Amino acid sequence: MVSSGTVAVMKLLMLGGTEFVGRAVAEAALARGWEVTVFHRGKHAPPEGAAALHGDRGSAAGLAALEEGEWDAVVDTWSGAPSAVRDTARLLAGRVGRYAYVSSNSVYAFPPTPPYDEQAPVVAGSPDATDAEDYAQAKRGGELAVTGAFGDRALLLRAGLILGPYENIGRLPWWLTRIARGGPVLAPGPRELALQYIDVRDLAAWTLDALEAGRGGAYNLVSEVGHATMGEFLESCVTVTGADAELRWTAPADVLAAGIAPWIELPLWLAAGELEDAIYGADVSKARADGLRCRPIGETVADTWAWLQGIGGVAPQRPDRPVVGLPPEKEAAVLRG
Repeated sequence: MVSSGTVAVMKLLMLGGTEFVGRAVAEAALARGWEVTVFHRGKHAPPEGAAALHGDRGSAAGLAALEEGEWDAVVDTWSGAPSAVRDTARLLAGRVGRYAYVSSNSVYAFPPTPPYDEQAPVVAGSPDATDAEDYAQAKRGGELAVTGAFGDRALLLRAGLILGPYENIGRLPWWLTRIARGGPVLAPGPRELALQYIDVRDLAAWTLDALEAGRGGAYNLVSEVGHATMGEFLESCVTVTGADAELRWTAPADVLAAGIAPWIELPLWLAAGELEDAIYGADVSKARADGLRCRPIGETVADTWAWLQGIGGVAPQRPDRPVVGLPPEKEAAVLRG
């Protein structure tokens, strides 16, 4: 097994590595001069400079390409059935130094009491589960699969809301596209709503630092609560697009009374309550003590807009996630009062 700290160049196996989080991690590792191998299905081109192995973790023989090879670390962003994580971790346990699994703060039992740290109660999960119908349980099952095979060499990244270039969920791209159209824009209040998120590139940088330092265990990996507000976020969107857009701040009660679904129809926005506490209530002091630094919201928004424009203005969409955004006619009806 190649062990981190005993070789001049870190060798990383990226499971995925062609979209959003995986791509950001792979590109950050390549920028550091690491040797990067991307294991993927071949549907998208890997980052330039990465070696590629092809396979499908959803099939019985899908891991054949990983039966040989040694790496210092592996990063896994899988959000499907935990059994796929179990099989991969078991296969690699004797040939990889550390295994970083991108989990989620959804693993905490609902509703958590903010600010909740890594010792808060978690949902039940099984590493042997063959479906991912319950996202929280699937991510917890993935955590158990990795720790079962790697023990204290497992690094569990409990990420919250992730934004930035390559986003294929649609949250920030939807807001940028909507505001770029200009005109009156429904801005859900309060303007001072404290957001908690992480730029995908900051997640990637911290993950690589942690692997290099030999860290293990669970970490809440997201900014501090209030790193940005809803007002700062939307105003950044107006600034970077250069649009003639007018933000019309609307009280939460009026938004809800109009039948608008928080988070889905108005991405990032949540009314006060248990869901807001869960998504925007993580204690991140552990990650900050171990080097987590988060860039300003304006930089995340500007770079995402530049990326979006560079690919023709239409963001990719993960087929396993719902399409987000408020229909124009529904927005117009609310703005008419």
